[in-house]
Amino acid sequence: MAAGGGEVAPIGRAVERYLRHVALERGRSPHTVAAYRRDLSRYAAFVAGLGRVDLADITSQDVAAFVTAIRDPRGASDVRGSGPAPREVGEGAAAPAPVSASSAARMLSSVRGWHRFLVEEGILTRDVAADQKPPKQPRRLPKAIAIADVERLLEACAGDDPIMLRDRALLELLYATGARVSEAIDLNVDDVIGDDARVGTAVRLFGKGRKQRIVPLGRYAQEALDAYLVRARPLFAPRGASTPALFLGARGARLSRQSAWLVIRAAAERAGLDVELSPHTLRHSFATHLLEGGADVRVVQELLGHASVATTQLYTLVTADAVREAWATAHPRAR
Repeated sequence: MAAGGGEVAPIGRAVERYLRHVALERGRSPHTVAAYRRDLSRYAAFVAGLGRVDLADITSQDVAAFVTAIRDPRGASDVRGSGPAPREVGEGAAAPAPVSASSAARMLSSVRGWHRFLVEEGILTRDVAADQKPPKQPRRLPKAIAIADVERLLEACAGDDPIMLRDRALLELLYATGARVSEAIDLNVDDVIGDDARVGTAVRLFGKGRKQRIVPLGRYAQEALDAYLVRARPLFAPRGASTPALFLGARGARLSRQSAWLVIRAAAERAGLDVELSPHTLRHSFATHLLEGGADVRVVQELLGHASVATTQLYTLVTADAVREAWATAHPRAR
């Protein structure tokens, strides 16, 4: 229902207004805004396929149908929306491809945030997505690799080649700080802080919502960053436009997220690791190895930038599994 009974803006225009709001007023990162855009574009196309033109046309049944469609498109036609000129899924637009429960939950979060915004701004009077629950997700423990495998990965970037110096610095920083890959590539040179003019003792990371945290650097990460800043970055910087970015590509521009993934995959291949690695693997390993070493879970929460300690406590389950496995292998009465 539209507030005040006035004209309701088209759906696409309202989506763009929300994206500007989360970018400018809530300070969401470009990566987060891009994810919202993808989710809401998919949702807007879906409700358009149901015949919805204006915001007031969208119903709570439409939101439920969207969640059903992205989990099981075959079942979407069983959930009929109400409102003007409803159509079956598939008549106006192709049914969306199915996604995992975690992806569906993320997409629904984007949809719910948008509908809540419409009510807060007085554009609509009713939040039709408020009661929609996300699909249940199987609990999957974070994957970490052994300390020996981390060392093999880092040693795979040894050498004086400028690219190797950069890659070693990036991987050492990811493992030393538990930074998300987006946080690492968003770092500027000035975010490496410390008393020594050449070696930083900590980094200033900006997490979700641009929330700032300071994470210390160990000796290995300090030395790798120092070598990169002194011997490699000055070679890359003149090749591109002036940028404060810490990690640069070979052409002098800020290293991209995709390039960071390729750095890890290439290092894993050189190291002969037969496990699937991603930038998040180093984050999980950072947390798991800290807890195994006796770190307090709330300290790890602060280092990771988790809003809730419940998220960090997933890692305690990983270490508990390791204890059980060791017991089952070694205890004479385990079998």
